[in-house]
Amino acid sequence: MRKSTNLLTILVLVALVLGAIIGQFFLYEPGATPERVEEVVGPWKTAGDLLFIRPLKLMIIPLVFTSVLIGITSVGDPKKLGLIGGATVVFYVSTMILAVGLGVSLAALFTPGGGFPPEQLIDAGQIASDDAPAGSLTSAWVELLQQMVPDNFLGAAVDAAALSVITATILLGVALVANGDKSRPFIEIVESLHEALMTVIRWVLWLMPIGVVFLVAAAVGQVGFGTLFEALGKYVAVVLVGLLIHSMITLPAVLAAFTRVNPYRYLWDMRPALITAFSTSSSMATLPVTIETAADQAGCSRRAAGIVLPLGATVNMDGTALYQGIAVIFLFQAYGLDLGFAEYLVIVLTATLSAVGAAGIPGGGIPIMMIIIAAVNTTLVGAGKAPLPESAIALILPVDRILDMCRTTVNVWGDSVGARVVTRLAPDIDREKEAAFG
Repeated sequence: MRKSTNLLTILVLVALVLGAIIGQFFLYEPGATPERVEEVVGPWKTAGDLLFIRPLKLMIIPLVFTSVLIGITSVGDPKKLGLIGGATVVFYVSTMILAVGLGVSLAALFTPGGGFPPEQLIDAGQIASDDAPAGSLTSAWVELLQQMVPDNFLGAAVDAAALSVITATILLGVALVANGDKSRPFIEIVESLHEALMTVIRWVLWLMPIGVVFLVAAAVGQVGFGTLFEALGKYVAVVLVGLLIHSMITLPAVLAAFTRVNPYRYLWDMRPALITAFSTSSSMATLPVTIETAADQAGCSRRAAGIVLPLGATVNMDGTALYQGIAVIFLFQAYGLDLGFAEYLVIVLTATLSAVGAAGIPGGGIPIMMIIIAAVNTTLVGAGKAPLPESAIALILPVDRILDMCRTTVNVWGDSVGARVVTRLAPDIDREKEAAFG
């Protein structure tokens, strides 16, 4: 397994470089219209979708069901299940607050939007969409609560509403535990189905290098490397620095504090999932690989992986929360709108809470950003200040896809750290418990 994983890692790294070269030198056309860009990169995105993303997405809902159900039934004691669930939620919310706090601090310190070229603001207004997603934090939370209390399990599965499937499966799992031995035949069927799904996922992983070539080529072909170093260069740099600090310092420090695991060794062990997250820009599409890697290669218990990782893919968005904090402040700075402590606090709280409902799909953070902007605008208007126009969000769209790949990787890394920490509370066997405590 270790040799095959190393080979796959090498192939994917080669694919990343090859895809970037193809995108920059063969697909990218400076000044091309959106229609022309779609004409050029569209076939590459479609090929990557068919070869890699769609096969992974095919596994998501069945795997969420089997993983969560096995995790619940293996824990057994409802009191311990409550402890695991509570610890997971507290961990995820805490790390998201750390992430968005870091993002806001970096944006306030380095002012990436200061002195932004006025002509870029004009261009942004011209390409802004009139039907940009908007909403309020209240509506986002109502939607989240509706997902947590589904009215149709099969409908939720068809709609790929992972949070709805998770809550319904938790309820079923607790009922199976309450029924004792009568539930064992059904549980054994689910366990067998789970192993079959994991086998399919291992097959799909060998399509990753081909899929990565197409997906990365399409992403680079859309914007080109030049865009990253021109008007948006400082903004991109601040986002990447923030993501790097959170992923390489904050999360490893948290992991080291709660376990005796070498965080960087664990990071290396999780590389198949992190590479998949980078190439797909979707924590949900990456979930099958994350579960397989965490349980089979990185030392997480199947109990923790089965409960923590599906929940994390839907509610834990460290990278997204950090990115939202920087992006929103950048937009206000670019338009010359001064923010005070009250506005920064609104951004921290709103970004943390709304990130819980962010869709684990490419571009899923854009609607959430509109919610944060609306919340800050409300504060500004109440203070008699001018609000930020909704069209401003178009400023960052040219580089959003590239940054989406990076922040999704941090999202999955945060989920993985949570699974390793919770493994201490839910080891598979006594021997693993001893190992977890060192």
